[in-house]
Amino acid sequence: MLRVPSSIQPDQFQSLNIQRPDGSEMTFVAYRSDVYPERNEVFFEEPAVIVVLEGEKKFSSPTQELHVRKGDILFFQRGCYSMNESIDNSYRSLVFFVNERLLKEFVGQHLTLFPATSISVPADLILAYSSSAAFTTFIDSLLPYFGSRTPYLNEFLRLKSQELLLHLLELDTKTQLQSILWHIYQGQKTDLDYLMSTYLLKPLSMNELARLSGRSLSAFKRDFEAHFRTAPGQWIRRKRLEHAHFLLRNTTQNVSEVSLEIGYESVSHFIKAYKNQYGFTPKQAHQNPTALPPTTLASKMLQAM
Repeated sequence: MLRVPSSIQPDQFQSLNIQRPDGSEMTFVAYRSDVYPERNEVFFEEPAVIVVLEGEKKFSSPTQELHVRKGDILFFQRGCYSMNESIDNSYRSLVFFVNERLLKEFVGQHLTLFPATSISVPADLILAYSSSAAFTTFIDSLLPYFGSRTPYLNEFLRLKSQELLLHLLELDTKTQLQSILWHIYQGQKTDLDYLMSTYLLKPLSMNELARLSGRSLSAFKRDFEAHFRTAPGQWIRRKRLEHAHFLLRNTTQNVSEVSLEIGYESVSHFIKAYKNQYGFTPKQAHQNPTALPPTTLASKMLQAM
């Protein structure tokens, strides 16, 4: 699901939901307008698609910066953190929620569209496409369902979810989306080293990290301890403090700024944890960095610069 920013109120969007066979409900598509000016960070727990209907907006991830306009389409991979910034007050969009169960069902029903390929999953977490005439017609066909009272709405939306993915594959000339969908269908687990280096400083719960890795919570903890020889919580705390140590020694950020960057809401808790790990305070490290030993993480980051 999309972790919706708290600035977005329920009356700012409309949504269409699909009823699942088990009785649960899944939001398929939401139609919304921005509050302007607006800047917020959004975390995608599941893949999602944004179609720009009007206006302009900026989307930034750790590796990308995209300026989108009417007709542009963005596919967000699971686990993407995106900073979104409104450019004008006319921005409107459709946001499709395409959870992995739906994607697996789609691939299983269309295996002939996924020939064996060695293409790896793209590193960029956002794929960008330009709308075609056929895709624009598809979007126009969806809008009347908002407010519709047809008794067959659930069946129509299930068909529309299939239609959405087929249109996206048609636009996917570099077969990047094809590779992502095949990867999801096969249930491949995310490499733990890649996962933790990517999301170390993000405010994710253990459950969210497990979901991003493609594992259950118990399997994630078991695989993590086997790989890193320590529990996830202990490893994350130690690595975040190592990163804090690097920042205090090599940047102008003060203790409060560093504390916030590594996820500590309480500066006093950060100071206590830091001193327990290093034997001196963050202030001492910041004021006299050359007199203190570097950490392994800091050394690696300096070598990579």
